[in-house]
Formats: sequence, structure tokens, C-alpha cells
Amino acid sequence: MEPIPIWTFTGFGAIREQIGSEIPLRLDANQGWDVDSAIRVLNELADCNIQFCEEPIPRWNYTQLPRIRKASSVMIMADESCCDHHDAKRLIDLDATPSFNIKLGKSSGIFKAQKIINLAEKANLQLQIGGFLESRIGFTASAHLALTSDNVRFCDFDTPMMFCEDPVSGGIQYGLNGLVSVPETPGLGVSLDSEYLQRLTHFSVN
Repeated sequence: MEPIPIWTFTGFGAIREQIGSEIPLRLDANQGWDVDSAIRVLNELADCNIQFCEEPIPRWNYTQLPRIRKASSVMIMADESCCDHHDAKRLIDLDATPSFNIKLGKSSGIFKAQKIINLAEKANLQLQIGGFLESRIGFTASAHLALTSDNVRFCDFDTPMMFCEDPVSGGIQYGLNGLVSVPETPGLGVSLDSEYLQRLTHFSVN
């Protein structure tokens, strides 16, 4: 077992101390630990009030997730190990995790994402709707998906807030205290700034 950097423990403790107990903290290991390390880290961080930890171990080792779930005081969320409804069914049959992270770019669209949601609802699992590096167009679709099920308890829609430019008109809007509002218009209710598109470098392929 490889040693865990000490900042993994002290860093979260310091963050929790500074922000208090009301603001939730989430952890994403991005498949970075082995099984024993994951159990050790998550139990060391038990006092930090972590909402959940996404994908603590490599996705190919998903059969070990039940072991981590039983040994950890932090909720485990499947991300890379849950791409489509077939993955979701395998994880549910293993009783591997109590939660899934669904991304439209990972499920290859709304159709399969909805199948994951249907399975999660039957198994009473909690869901997060997240994404990759999409613009507000993509995350507007994700926000609509999030509103289709009461099992969606978490959302991760922050990527568009990191962009230097935003050529999207309409779509989801970011308000105070993390409030995300969805337009009440047909479809996604988004369009692109035509003047912005004209300024972009473009070429034709014959």
C-alpha cells in the first residue's frame, strides 16, 4: 500500500475548520487509490463531514466497491464505473454504492441516462447530475435531466463558470448561493451569439 500524502488529511481538516460545518464538502478521488488506501483515507476524514466520495478506486476494480462501502463512513458515489444502464445494473446487483454520478457525455445522451435514473429509482439510490467541460448549452440539458427525478439530490454544474467567454444566450442561469434556474421555454431555450460566431476563425473543407 502506497503512503497517503499528509495533506490529504490536514488539508480537509483545515478547510472544514475555516468554512464551518454548514457548507458541504465533497471528495473526488478520480480512481486514484487502491482499496486499502481508500478505506484508510475515508475513515481518517470521517470527522470532516464529507458528503460523498466519487470513484475512490480504478473503474476496472468495481467489484471491490462493496468492501469500501461497508468499511467507510463516507458515502461512495460511482462515476467512471457507471457509464450506462448496463454498468448501473451491475453495480446495483453488487450492492456496490448508494449513489451514481450521471453525465450526459458519459452515458452518450439522455436516452441511456434516463435508463440509469429508472434503475436508480427502483433501487432507491441517490443521484448526482454532473458533466465534463460543456458550455451552458450542455449543462442546460443536464439541468433539465436533473428535474426529472426526485432521486437527484446533487448537481455539479460549475464548469461554465470557469470559461473566459460565454457566447450562449438563454439557458441555465447562475444566481446567489448556488441557485441554478432553468428557462421556461420550448426545448433547451438556448442559442448562440451570432456576432461571436462570426468573429471566430473558420475554414471550409471541399
